[in-house]
Amino acid sequence: MSCPIGCYDCCMKCLGGVPYCSLVATLLCFSGIALFCGCGHQALTETERLIETYFARNLQDYITLAYLIQYFQYVIYGLASFFFLYCIVLLAEGFYTTSAAKQTFGEFRSTLCGRCLSSTFILITYLLAVVWLLVFAFSALPVYFFYNMDATCQTITVLTETPASINQLCIDARQYGLLPWNALPGKACGMTLSTVCKTREFRVTYDLYIAAFAGAGITLLALLARFWKLCRSSTAKVSVEELDPDGVEGLGVEAVRDVAVH
Repeated sequence: MSCPIGCYDCCMKCLGGVPYCSLVATLLCFSGIALFCGCGHQALTETERLIETYFARNLQDYITLAYLIQYFQYVIYGLASFFFLYCIVLLAEGFYTTSAAKQTFGEFRSTLCGRCLSSTFILITYLLAVVWLLVFAFSALPVYFFYNMDATCQTITVLTETPASINQLCIDARQYGLLPWNALPGKACGMTLSTVCKTREFRVTYDLYIAAFAGAGITLLALLARFWKLCRSSTAKVSVEELDPDGVEGLGVEAVRDVAVH
């Protein structure tokens, strides 16, 4: 398709049709959900291995935890698929409703379809942000558990010259609800705990949970940013229609840019 204006102006006009806020929010959402799902899935696998090796001797003691881990891993599969589709639709919605794109196609009007689409995305994004806030809080729990475990191990390292005091320092997985109260041994104390903390499995699992927590935070940030942008865009469209009930065609390009920038 030839451009009647210069090549530079044509390129600038095309670039002006890109919804940069939607693009950034989509990339953040993609990155966050990939980090959360990938690291979270592997962290759950490593957690099961740690519990099985150091905190439980009988399979029946951690069979419930194993089922829960498997269930959460399936949930992660579903989350990854859902957010992949959601991010694509989110970006497509940004291209469809952006004022810059309407300028490119010569349609500075807020159509009924556009308003319905924006309202639907505002509601969906709001619900997702609320749900993901809970996910973000929940993902902090394993980080808290491993942080306490690592802090206890550092204390044991400092007190290596007093074995009596070391044996009183323990991490009980039963207190965190990971194992039933009749599970044996259910806890690791003293040098046994210090040995656990020095294993590769512990360090990898701890780092994976931190990465998953960070991914949940990035996803939440992307959802909140997108929700704010949708609300701002919707408010701008209402303001434009109040100025000109028949559309924004009579307002001029500069007025629309100032009021309905997306």
